[in-house]
Amino acid sequence: MPRLLCLGDSITDCGRLFSADPSGNGYVKILSGLLHNAGYDFSMGNRGIDGFTLERLLQNMDSWLEASDPDIVTVLIGINDIGIMMNTRRSSAQQQDLMEIFAARYEQLARKLSGTGSRKRKLFFLEPFVFPWPRCYASWFPLLSQMSVHIRTISQKYGAVFVPLQDDLNQKASLHGMSAITEDGIHLTRQGHRILAEKLYTLITAER
Repeated sequence: MPRLLCLGDSITDCGRLFSADPSGNGYVKILSGLLHNAGYDFSMGNRGIDGFTLERLLQNMDSWLEASDPDIVTVLIGINDIGIMMNTRRSSAQQQDLMEIFAARYEQLARKLSGTGSRKRKLFFLEPFVFPWPRCYASWFPLLSQMSVHIRTISQKYGAVFVPLQDDLNQKASLHGMSAITEDGIHLTRQGHRILAEKLYTLITAER
């Protein structure tokens, strides 16, 4: 049975730490249901943790990999890193320094996850996203765009699938209304989680 591990922050966590369901209540749970209903037999693991930055994820990742030894790993991380850059009175130069540190850490993440020799894992690196709702989050877009370029470049280098989300989710929000897709500009509604889960489902099953 292939093992699928989902890593991330509160968007991945989605209540799992306070729920009887270890999948949480978001895209991981929906993805698990989609795979099961289509006849795919996956062992699912959710290691999203509310508030996690990339640094915190890296600190915990070795133990998670050792415990689950996944065949497939999805990663959605970065929006809390953007929050630190934007909300801690950093100068533009300091923000750029933090972005370079983020890129170096993401490459470290990719290197650790990719495996060695015959034990190569299939990786899906998800683009962080934010909505201009409230409008103040629009000021996050330039740094988020830089972060996306870094993640896309690292994905290509390590053979991971880059999963673009920012434009797609914002287009859906423009079509259906912000409140239909996002709760607060960062976290997703049930409909938003389903969009993310369906995109991952399509990509993961295309690799089977």
